[in-house]
Amino acid sequence: MKTLLLTLLAMIAFAANSLLCRLALGEGLIDAASFTAIRTVSGAVTLVLLVLPGWRKSEHPRVSWKSALMLFVYLAFFSFAYLSLSAGTGALLLFGAVQLTMFTVALRSGERFSGLSWLGLTMAVAGIIYLVLPGVTAPDPLGAMLMVVAGIAWGFYSLSGRGVSNPLAATANNFLLAVPLAVLVSLLFLQEFQVSGRGVLLAVLSGSVTSGLGYVIWFAALKNLTASRAATVQLSVPAIAAIGGLFVLSEPITFRLIIASIATLGGIAIVLKQKA
Repeated sequence: MKTLLLTLLAMIAFAANSLLCRLALGEGLIDAASFTAIRTVSGAVTLVLLVLPGWRKSEHPRVSWKSALMLFVYLAFFSFAYLSLSAGTGALLLFGAVQLTMFTVALRSGERFSGLSWLGLTMAVAGIIYLVLPGVTAPDPLGAMLMVVAGIAWGFYSLSGRGVSNPLAATANNFLLAVPLAVLVSLLFLQEFQVSGRGVLLAVLSGSVTSGLGYVIWFAALKNLTASRAATVQLSVPAIAAIGGLFVLSEPITFRLIIASIATLGGIAIVLKQKA
């Protein structure tokens, strides 16, 4: 039950990240580089404040430059990709890349899937395709490439968190190490600088709450998830984001959305019930 609750909270946080990014960039409230930088800095500040007492009482946790680099690549490429991609196309490309990355690693490590698990996975993927089908035609090539890279980076970042003993300290470290890279990107795109009070607020919320705290929860959940299950459960994020869009973005409730959500979440439930 603890793992189930942690996983559910993490998926809601991931979906909220998509909504916050769509609100900020879709309405031109802030540029992509500034959104990435503010999101990264605010996440680092929040996590350091939480982990600082522990750092004072014990040794500083081990630094992982690889994890920090994967986190930065995901944060930056995710923001820039949403400048040219629709929400449906972006979600399909991102989590498709995440799934393929993590399942490839799972197969290489010796995991196997039962026939019922494959059926559940097929259901979940079919539900997502059915949900975003109108938005997957002729995506912008550059935006599609950026989102695929973001998905691959997030897949490896998620896998790196499975062996972490202190999720809070590890996530704080990763955000701190990613800050200089995010600031450098914002300086490189200084000519595109554009911010507003609402855009900054959305970036701070994304960094402090749905990213920083959300990733700590995800690292904690990963301790009891296999690579295949971790990959499969993330397929729920596009459906959760779409449902959240009904309230945040005033998107209409449609029969297609209901059917796609049932197929996606039902398929995930089947896979999680089976042993790889």
